[in-house]
Amino acid sequence: MKDFTIIFLFITSISFSQQLTQKQANDLSALPLKCMQQEYPNKLSQMLADSTEIAGPKKLHPAFYGCFDWHSSVHGHWSLVYLLKKFPKLDRKQEIIDKLNINLSKENIAAEVAYLNKKHEKSYERTYGWAWLMKLQQELDTYNEPFAKELATNLQPLTNLLAERYLEFLPKLNYSLRNGTHTNTAFGLNLAWDYAVHAKNIPLQNSIRENALRLFKSDADCPFAWEPSGTDFLSPCMEEIGIMQRIMPEKEFLKWLKDFAPKLFDKKFTWEPGRVSDRTDGHLVHLDGLNFSRAWNFYRLARQYPKELGHLKALADKHLVYSLPSITDGNYEGEHWLASFALYAFDAP
Repeated sequence: MKDFTIIFLFITSISFSQQLTQKQANDLSALPLKCMQQEYPNKLSQMLADSTEIAGPKKLHPAFYGCFDWHSSVHGHWSLVYLLKKFPKLDRKQEIIDKLNINLSKENIAAEVAYLNKKHEKSYERTYGWAWLMKLQQELDTYNEPFAKELATNLQPLTNLLAERYLEFLPKLNYSLRNGTHTNTAFGLNLAWDYAVHAKNIPLQNSIRENALRLFKSDADCPFAWEPSGTDFLSPCMEEIGIMQRIMPEKEFLKWLKDFAPKLFDKKFTWEPGRVSDRTDGHLVHLDGLNFSRAWNFYRLARQYPKELGHLKALADKHLVYSLPSITDGNYEGEHWLASFALYAFDAP
Protein backbone atom coordinates (compact mmCIF):
# COMPACT_ATOMS: atom_id res chain seq x y z
CA MET A 1 0.00 0.00 0.00
CA LYS A 2 2.87 2.34 0.78
CA ASP A 3 4.42 1.86 -2.68
CA PHE A 4 1.04 2.46 -4.34
CA THR A 5 0.56 5.69 -2.39
CA ILE A 6 4.00 6.97 -3.39
CA ILE A 7 3.33 6.16 -7.04
CA PHE A 8 -0.10 7.81 -6.99
CA LEU A 9 1.13 10.98 -5.33
CA PHE A 10 4.19 11.14 -7.57
CA ILE A 11 2.22 10.92 -10.82
CA THR A 12 -0.65 13.18 -9.81
CA SER A 13 1.74 15.92 -8.69
CA ILE A 14 3.54 16.12 -12.04
CA SER A 15 3.38 19.26 -14.13
CA PHE A 16 5.53 18.90 -17.20
CA SER A 17 5.80 22.65 -17.74
CA GLN A 18 7.38 23.12 -14.30
CA GLN A 19 10.34 21.91 -12.29
CA LEU A 20 10.14 18.90 -10.02
CA THR A 21 8.48 19.53 -6.67
CA GLN A 22 10.22 19.24 -3.32
CA LYS A 23 8.36 16.02 -2.57
CA GLN A 24 9.30 14.46 -5.90
CA ALA A 25 12.93 15.41 -5.29
CA ASN A 26 12.89 13.75 -1.87
CA ASP A 27 11.32 10.60 -3.30
CA LEU A 28 13.82 10.37 -6.15
CA SER A 29 16.86 11.13 -4.00
CA ALA A 30 16.01 8.21 -1.72
CA LEU A 31 16.71 5.68 -4.48
CA PRO A 32 20.39 6.39 -5.30
CA LEU A 33 20.99 7.22 -1.64
CA LYS A 34 19.71 3.77 -0.72
CA CYS A 35 22.17 1.97 -2.98
CA MET A 36 25.25 4.19 -3.31
CA GLN A 37 27.02 2.28 -0.51
CA GLN A 38 25.24 -1.04 -1.06
CA GLU A 39 27.96 -3.42 -2.20
CA TYR A 40 25.79 -6.38 -3.19
CA PRO A 41 24.23 -7.54 -5.47
CA ASN A 42 26.92 -6.40 -7.86
CA LYS A 43 27.97 -6.89 -11.49
CA LEU A 44 31.67 -6.14 -11.84
CA SER A 45 32.23 -6.62 -15.60
CA GLN A 46 35.86 -7.19 -14.66
CA MET A 47 38.61 -8.70 -16.81
CA LEU A 48 41.03 -10.76 -14.73
CA ALA A 49 44.69 -10.76 -15.69
CA ASP A 50 45.41 -13.27 -12.92
CA SER A 51 44.10 -14.43 -9.57
CA THR A 52 45.64 -11.49 -7.69
CA GLU A 53 42.97 -9.24 -9.21
CA ILE A 54 40.09 -11.08 -7.57
CA ALA A 55 38.55 -8.80 -4.95
CA GLY A 56 35.24 -7.43 -3.76
CA PRO A 57 33.51 -4.47 -5.43
CA LYS A 58 34.34 -1.96 -2.69
CA LYS A 59 38.05 -2.77 -2.84
CA LEU A 60 38.16 -2.65 -6.64
CA HIS A 61 36.01 0.48 -6.97
CA PRO A 62 35.97 2.35 -3.66
CA ALA A 63 34.19 5.36 -5.20
CA PHE A 64 31.65 3.61 -7.42
CA TYR A 65 30.91 0.18 -5.96
CA GLY A 66 27.22 0.62 -5.10
CA CYS A 67 24.01 0.47 -7.14
CA PHE A 68 24.79 -2.89 -8.80
CA ASP A 69 27.41 -1.73 -11.33
CA TRP A 70 29.96 1.03 -11.93
CA HIS A 71 28.00 3.17 -14.36
CA SER A 72 24.80 3.03 -12.31
CA SER A 73 26.78 4.13 -9.28
CA VAL A 74 28.24 7.03 -11.26
CA HIS A 75 24.92 8.35 -12.46
CA GLY A 76 23.40 7.72 -9.03
CA HIS A 77 26.00 10.12 -7.67
CA TRP A 78 25.08 12.57 -10.45
CA SER A 79 21.40 12.32 -9.46
CA LEU A 80 22.16 13.25 -5.88
CA VAL A 81 24.37 16.20 -6.79
CA TYR A 82 21.76 17.39 -9.29
CA LEU A 83 18.98 17.21 -6.70
CA LEU A 84 21.06 18.95 -4.04
CA LYS A 85 21.65 21.84 -6.43
CA LYS A 86 18.00 22.13 -7.42
CA PHE A 87 16.59 21.57 -3.94
CA PRO A 88 18.90 22.91 -1.19
CA LYS A 89 16.40 21.83 1.49
CA LEU A 90 16.27 18.11 0.70
CA ASP A 91 15.15 16.13 3.74
CA ARG A 92 18.35 14.05 3.88
CA LYS A 93 20.73 16.69 2.62
CA GLN A 94 23.48 16.18 5.20
CA GLU A 95 23.39 12.40 4.83
CA ILE A 96 23.80 12.79 1.07
CA ILE A 97 26.72 15.19 1.48
CA ASP A 98 28.41 12.91 4.01
CA LYS A 99 28.19 9.91 1.69
CA LEU A 100 29.37 11.91 -1.31
CA ASN A 101 32.38 13.09 0.70
CA ILE A 102 33.23 9.51 1.63
CA ASN A 103 32.82 8.01 -1.84
CA LEU A 104 34.41 10.80 -3.85
CA SER A 105 37.48 11.28 -1.68
CA LYS A 106 40.80 12.04 -3.35
CA GLU A 107 42.10 8.60 -2.35
CA ASN A 108 39.09 6.74 -3.75
CA ILE A 109 39.25 8.55 -7.08
CA ALA A 110 42.97 7.80 -7.29
CA ALA A 111 42.10 4.11 -6.90
CA GLU A 112 39.57 4.38 -9.73
CA VAL A 113 42.20 6.02 -11.94
CA ALA A 114 44.64 3.22 -11.14
CA TYR A 115 42.04 0.61 -12.08
CA LEU A 116 41.28 2.22 -15.43
CA ASN A 117 44.99 2.60 -16.12
CA LYS A 118 45.43 -1.17 -16.20
CA LYS A 119 46.45 -2.13 -19.72
CA HIS A 120 43.63 -4.68 -19.98
CA GLU A 121 40.96 -2.26 -18.71
CA LYS A 122 41.36 0.55 -21.25
CA SER A 123 37.89 -0.18 -22.64
CA TYR A 124 36.25 -0.49 -19.21
CA GLU A 125 32.83 1.23 -19.27
CA ARG A 126 33.39 2.55 -22.80
CA THR A 127 31.58 4.82 -23.52
CA TYR A 128 28.45 4.75 -21.35
CA GLY A 129 30.21 4.95 -17.99
CA TRP A 130 32.67 7.47 -19.39
CA ALA A 131 29.83 9.75 -20.45
CA TRP A 132 28.04 9.65 -17.09
CA LEU A 133 31.30 10.36 -15.29
CA MET A 134 31.64 13.53 -17.33
CA LYS A 135 28.05 14.42 -16.48
CA LEU A 136 28.89 14.06 -12.80
CA GLN A 137 31.99 16.24 -13.23
CA GLN A 138 29.96 18.94 -14.94
CA GLU A 139 27.36 18.90 -12.17
CA LEU A 140 29.99 19.26 -9.46
CA ASP A 141 31.83 21.97 -11.38
CA THR A 142 28.68 24.09 -11.54
CA TYR A 143 27.64 23.60 -7.91
CA ASN A 144 28.73 26.64 -5.93
CA GLU A 145 29.25 24.97 -2.56
CA PRO A 146 32.66 24.39 -0.91
CA PHE A 147 32.18 20.63 -0.51
CA ALA A 148 31.20 20.31 -4.19
CA LYS A 149 34.22 22.30 -5.32
CA GLU A 150 36.47 19.94 -3.36
CA LEU A 151 34.77 16.88 -4.83
CA ALA A 152 35.04 18.33 -8.33
CA THR A 153 38.78 18.74 -7.79
CA ASN A 154 39.01 15.16 -6.52
CA LEU A 155 37.13 13.80 -9.54
CA GLN A 156 38.97 15.79 -12.20
CA PRO A 157 41.91 13.37 -12.73
CA LEU A 158 39.48 10.56 -13.59
CA THR A 159 37.54 12.84 -15.94
CA ASN A 160 40.76 13.96 -17.62
CA LEU A 161 41.75 10.33 -18.16
CA LEU A 162 38.42 9.54 -19.80
CA ALA A 163 38.64 12.64 -22.01
CA GLU A 164 41.99 11.31 -23.23
CA ARG A 165 40.37 7.93 -23.82
CA TYR A 166 37.72 9.54 -26.02
CA LEU A 167 40.39 11.32 -28.08
CA GLU A 168 42.24 8.05 -28.55
CA PHE A 169 39.19 5.90 -29.26
CA LEU A 170 36.91 7.92 -31.54
CA PRO A 171 39.20 8.06 -34.61
CA LYS A 172 39.57 4.28 -34.39
CA LEU A 173 35.83 3.68 -34.44
CA ASN A 174 35.22 2.92 -38.10
CA TYR A 175 31.54 2.10 -37.59
CA SER A 176 29.11 3.48 -35.06
CA LEU A 177 27.22 1.25 -32.64
CA ARG A 178 23.51 1.82 -33.19
CA ASN A 179 22.21 -0.47 -30.46
CA GLY A 180 19.97 0.54 -27.60
CA THR A 181 22.23 -0.41 -24.71
CA HIS A 182 25.45 0.71 -23.02
CA THR A 183 27.75 0.89 -26.04
CA ASN A 184 25.46 3.13 -28.11
CA THR A 185 27.86 5.56 -29.75
CA ALA A 186 25.54 8.55 -29.98
CA PHE A 187 24.53 8.57 -26.32
CA GLY A 188 28.15 8.37 -25.22
CA LEU A 189 28.90 11.37 -27.41
CA ASN A 190 25.91 13.39 -26.20
CA LEU A 191 26.98 13.66 -22.57
CA ALA A 192 30.65 13.94 -23.52
CA TRP A 193 29.82 16.87 -25.83
CA ASP A 194 27.91 18.66 -23.10
CA TYR A 195 30.89 18.28 -20.79
CA ALA A 196 33.38 19.35 -23.45
CA VAL A 197 31.40 22.55 -24.07
CA HIS A 198 31.13 23.21 -20.34
CA ALA A 199 34.84 22.60 -19.77
CA LYS A 200 35.87 24.51 -22.92
CA ASN A 201 37.79 21.42 -23.96
CA ILE A 202 38.28 22.34 -27.61
CA PRO A 203 40.19 19.20 -28.66
CA LEU A 204 37.39 17.03 -27.28
CA GLN A 205 34.72 19.18 -28.94
CA ASN A 206 36.53 19.00 -32.26
CA SER A 207 36.96 15.24 -32.04
CA ILE A 208 33.32 14.63 -31.14
CA ARG A 209 32.04 16.90 -33.90
CA GLU A 210 34.39 15.52 -36.55
CA ASN A 211 33.71 11.89 -35.74
CA ALA A 212 29.96 12.29 -35.24
CA LEU A 213 29.68 13.88 -38.68
CA ARG A 214 31.82 11.12 -40.15
CA LEU A 215 29.69 8.42 -38.56
CA PHE A 216 26.18 9.87 -38.88
CA LYS A 217 25.86 12.69 -41.42
CA SER A 218 25.02 10.43 -44.36
CA ASP A 219 22.36 8.49 -42.43
CA ALA A 220 18.78 8.70 -43.66
CA ASP A 221 15.38 7.12 -42.97
CA CYS A 222 16.05 5.83 -39.48
CA PRO A 223 13.94 2.66 -39.05
CA PHE A 224 11.63 3.78 -36.26
CA ALA A 225 9.59 0.59 -36.74
CA TRP A 226 12.61 -1.47 -35.63
CA GLU A 227 12.47 0.09 -32.17
CA PRO A 228 12.49 -1.12 -29.56
CA SER A 229 14.61 -4.22 -29.42
CA GLY A 230 13.78 -6.45 -26.48
CA THR A 231 16.14 -4.97 -23.88
CA ASP A 232 16.78 -1.43 -25.15
CA PHE A 233 17.11 1.36 -22.61
CA LEU A 234 18.23 3.94 -25.17
CA SER A 235 16.50 4.89 -28.41
CA PRO A 236 19.02 4.43 -31.25
CA CYS A 237 17.17 6.81 -33.58
CA MET A 238 16.59 9.50 -30.98
CA GLU A 239 20.08 9.40 -29.49
CA GLU A 240 21.58 9.88 -32.94
CA ILE A 241 19.28 12.85 -33.40
CA GLY A 242 20.50 14.11 -30.04
CA ILE A 243 24.15 14.30 -31.03
CA MET A 244 23.46 15.85 -34.43
CA GLN A 245 21.22 18.46 -32.81
CA ARG A 246 24.12 19.40 -30.54
CA ILE A 247 26.90 19.68 -33.11
CA MET A 248 25.16 21.04 -36.24
CA PRO A 249 23.96 24.58 -36.99
CA GLU A 250 20.17 24.86 -36.64
CA LYS A 251 19.21 25.13 -40.31
CA GLU A 252 21.66 22.44 -41.34
CA PHE A 253 20.37 20.15 -38.61
CA LEU A 254 16.73 20.58 -39.63
CA LYS A 255 17.66 19.69 -43.21
CA TRP A 256 19.49 16.58 -41.99
CA LEU A 257 16.59 15.65 -39.69
CA LYS A 258 14.06 15.82 -42.54
CA ASP A 259 16.11 13.15 -44.32
CA PHE A 260 16.82 11.11 -41.21
CA ALA A 261 13.40 11.22 -39.53
CA PRO A 262 10.81 12.88 -41.82
CA LYS A 263 7.89 11.44 -39.85
CA LEU A 264 8.78 13.58 -36.82
CA PHE A 265 7.55 16.65 -38.72
CA ASP A 266 4.06 15.16 -39.05
CA LYS A 267 1.97 16.80 -36.33
CA LYS A 268 -0.07 13.58 -36.08
CA PHE A 269 3.01 11.41 -35.55
CA THR A 270 2.65 8.98 -32.68
CA TRP A 271 4.89 6.32 -31.18
CA GLU A 272 3.80 3.87 -28.56
CA PRO A 273 6.01 3.65 -25.45
CA GLY A 274 8.03 0.50 -24.96
CA ARG A 275 5.92 -1.94 -22.93
CA VAL A 276 7.50 -3.70 -19.95
CA SER A 277 6.15 -7.17 -19.22
CA ASP A 278 8.13 -7.94 -16.05
CA ARG A 279 9.81 -5.26 -13.96
CA THR A 280 11.51 -7.85 -11.76
CA ASP A 281 13.59 -8.87 -14.79
CA GLY A 282 16.73 -6.73 -14.88
CA HIS A 283 16.85 -6.74 -18.69
CA LEU A 284 13.18 -6.40 -19.55
CA VAL A 285 12.86 -3.37 -17.26
CA HIS A 286 15.35 -1.63 -19.56
CA LEU A 287 12.39 -0.55 -21.68
CA ASP A 288 11.44 2.00 -19.03
CA GLY A 289 14.79 3.61 -19.71
CA LEU A 290 14.04 3.60 -23.42
CA ASN A 291 10.89 5.62 -22.77
CA PHE A 292 12.86 8.20 -20.79
CA SER A 293 15.47 8.31 -23.57
CA ARG A 294 12.81 9.09 -26.14
CA ALA A 295 11.27 11.67 -23.81
CA TRP A 296 14.42 13.70 -23.16
CA ASN A 297 15.18 13.87 -26.90
CA PHE A 298 11.60 14.82 -27.80
CA TYR A 299 11.70 17.58 -25.19
CA ARG A 300 14.96 18.96 -26.57
CA LEU A 301 13.58 19.05 -30.10
CA ALA A 302 10.30 20.67 -29.02
CA ARG A 303 12.15 23.28 -26.98
CA GLN A 304 14.61 24.32 -29.70
CA TYR A 305 12.19 24.08 -32.65
CA PRO A 306 8.72 24.92 -31.27
CA LYS A 307 7.30 25.83 -34.69
CA GLU A 308 8.42 22.72 -36.53
CA LEU A 309 8.53 20.17 -33.71
CA GLY A 310 6.63 21.59 -30.75
CA HIS A 311 4.03 18.83 -31.08
CA LEU A 312 6.62 16.31 -29.85
CA LYS A 313 6.27 17.64 -26.30
CA ALA A 314 2.99 15.76 -25.86
CA LEU A 315 4.67 12.58 -27.06
CA ALA A 316 7.48 13.13 -24.57
CA ASP A 317 4.91 13.50 -21.79
CA LYS A 318 3.25 10.25 -22.87
CA HIS A 319 6.51 8.30 -22.62
CA LEU A 320 7.44 9.86 -19.29
CA VAL A 321 4.07 9.11 -17.71
CA TYR A 322 4.16 5.49 -18.84
CA SER A 323 7.41 4.63 -17.08
CA LEU A 324 7.45 7.00 -14.12
CA PRO A 325 5.68 4.62 -11.68
CA SER A 326 8.35 1.96 -12.13
CA ILE A 327 10.88 4.14 -10.33
CA THR A 328 9.17 3.61 -7.00
CA ASP A 329 7.78 0.11 -7.42
CA GLY A 330 10.15 -1.50 -4.92
CA ASN A 331 12.10 -3.59 -7.44
CA TYR A 332 15.87 -3.16 -7.19
CA GLU A 333 16.18 -4.10 -10.87
CA GLY A 334 14.78 -0.69 -11.77
CA GLU A 335 15.33 1.27 -8.57
CA HIS A 336 19.12 1.24 -8.79
CA TRP A 337 19.25 3.27 -12.01
CA LEU A 338 15.91 4.57 -13.29
CA ALA A 339 15.80 7.66 -11.06
CA SER A 340 18.75 9.08 -13.00
CA PHE A 341 16.99 8.55 -16.32
CA ALA A 342 13.80 10.15 -15.04
CA LEU A 343 15.69 13.19 -13.74
CA TYR A 344 17.50 13.61 -17.03
CA ALA A 345 14.14 13.49 -18.82
CA PHE A 346 12.58 16.00 -16.41
CA ASP A 347 15.50 18.37 -16.92
CA ALA A 348 15.19 18.38 -20.71
CA PRO A 349 12.15 20.70 -21.02
